[in-house]
Amino acid sequence: MKYLSLIVVITFLITSCSMFGGKDGYFPEKKYDFLKDEIEDDITVPKDLSLQNTENHYPVNDFDDIENLIEVPKPRQIFASSGDSSVQLRRLGELMWIYIETLPSTSWPISKNYWDTSTYDVVKADPVKGEIDIDFDKNSKLQMRVEHGIKEASTEIFLIKINKLTNEIESDPEFIQGEMEKMIDYYADSLSNFSGTSLAAQNLNEMKKAKIFSENGMTVISLDLNFDRAWSSVSKALNAAQIVTNDRDRSNGTFYVSFAKEDERRFRLFGGRSSNENSLNNEFGKDSQFEITITQENNKSYVRAISKNGNIEESESLLSKINESLS
Repeated sequence: MKYLSLIVVITFLITSCSMFGGKDGYFPEKKYDFLKDEIEDDITVPKDLSLQNTENHYPVNDFDDIENLIEVPKPRQIFASSGDSSVQLRRLGELMWIYIETLPSTSWPISKNYWDTSTYDVVKADPVKGEIDIDFDKNSKLQMRVEHGIKEASTEIFLIKINKLTNEIESDPEFIQGEMEKMIDYYADSLSNFSGTSLAAQNLNEMKKAKIFSENGMTVISLDLNFDRAWSSVSKALNAAQIVTNDRDRSNGTFYVSFAKEDERRFRLFGGRSSNENSLNNEFGKDSQFEITITQENNKSYVRAISKNGNIEESESLLSKINESLS
């Protein structure tokens, strides 16, 4: 009788699993339901309203035969983020800015609080534009701009001095540097204790300086920077990514580089060959050659990668590596 009861219990459990979790059960599996989803038409917006201009990092491809795809490709990584909220003062010529590894909506309340607690009066604070006007003295005012940086989830802080009568920018790099050095300590201390965000400044998170788009089947990086800063940023990215620059032509905006994929680079670094810099350069020099071009159009700079052997996949890999290292 004991064995008979055990058989009945096991039979009941087996049929229960099918009844509850099977295809026709009460709780069927839903992991493949996404294959039946369809892309709907864009939302119709009333004439007096407009859609927020957001960037879609993971667009849906309109495959006609998606059910027969064996493997879903991973989305291309078009940005890199870091959990380190570092604060740095950067300079290019007379242009200076504070670089912070956090979203502008987080930097905004800290920036406003800095001036609210200072000895100066805040004349205007616009979180949508990211601008704060400060009454400095009878002849000049200061304007701080909080902008999204090149890197994902980063902020750039700019400070300029403006003549009240002419409304023109006054060149005073020593004063600006001194003020920014004070602000750096304040940001560093505040970020370690502050985890909030400004809902009013959320728009600043979408105004990124680096964006990706496709042109004739090839990826292009669009930088909301002038040529000088774009050239400097790409040059730093090449060094940060350990991509060998064989030559460069600044007048034509071209870098001539060698690039190896991660597995090939790891093999060279740990494969028993010489690890000094000259040896590495020689080894990388044997790999596929590329041209990185920077062109300026309509106050923006565009970065493209071209493989001399015409391999688009290698060019895409190189451009992705550069984009990950931009900051």
